[in-house]
Amino acid sequence: MPDPIVVTEGLHKSFGDTHALRGLDLSVPRGTVCGVLGPNGAGKTTAVRILATLSVPDAGHARIAGHDVVREAGKVRARIGLAGQHAAVDEKLTGRGNLRMFGRLSHLSRRDARRRADELLERFDLMDAADRQVVGYSGGMRRRLDLITSLILRPKVLFLDEPTTGLDPRSRGEIWDSIRELVADGTTVLLTTQYLDEADQLADDIAVVDHGQVIATGTPDELKATIGDHLDVELEDPAALDTAATVLKTLAGTDPTVTADRLSVALPGGGFRLFDVMRVLDRAGIAAADVRLRRPTLDEVFLRLTDRKELVR
Repeated sequence: MPDPIVVTEGLHKSFGDTHALRGLDLSVPRGTVCGVLGPNGAGKTTAVRILATLSVPDAGHARIAGHDVVREAGKVRARIGLAGQHAAVDEKLTGRGNLRMFGRLSHLSRRDARRRADELLERFDLMDAADRQVVGYSGGMRRRLDLITSLILRPKVLFLDEPTTGLDPRSRGEIWDSIRELVADGTTVLLTTQYLDEADQLADDIAVVDHGQVIATGTPDELKATIGDHLDVELEDPAALDTAATVLKTLAGTDPTVTADRLSVALPGGGFRLFDVMRVLDRAGIAAADVRLRRPTLDEVFLRLTDRKELVR
């Protein structure tokens, strides 16, 4: 296991009577993607702001590459990049102009800012649009430009706060490819996202945050394994839904989710075969059009862990 490059210990942060963080503990190994998931108001963005030195915790400690985010904020800023939920680029400037401006704001010489801008535009496939005003960019291009402005100083740690919100599937895929490239080069990424498929695709490890605390950690597969396989049943006759729900509750020990002509239920660990399920349904006189076992999705894991009836967007 690589040494952790991002560490938080007992972070607390309140805003008036609102407790955003209640003792948040987190450890992110070098050169990995850590996905931070949680409902709105769980404390994800507050944690990122503290790690990025934009806010100070009320209690607890946080370190980036061994440097305390409060006492050594300058050293931390020299080692991190941050891309927020909304593109922060200047629409009146060109893509190249934005990158050069950010380079100069990051204290690069004019020559180094020009060189770094061209290097990033080439690497992230924006050279053809480099001299167009950003106001004419697509949403995906703007987000990609915003992402690479955070790379001007080659950060060791990159914080991405919901980087693909509002993008179409193709643009999201382009951002995903960019993130994979960065990690392949050794950058550590801490990613907050409302899209659980995004975390499933990108994250080496996931931390689920609720009410200001980390309530579960693990790889996507490890988290899915905590709630067992799911049984999906599609009925030939929707009129049999109530009977089928009773049968599946007896089989699994929990109420199934029912939608239209389908039922889904989490199974307790081990020992279930499709043949056995089919036989139980047949004995109850229930005709099934389709029966299958599958691994749970991260959405289902999230809902179980946070005890939400629906995913909070």
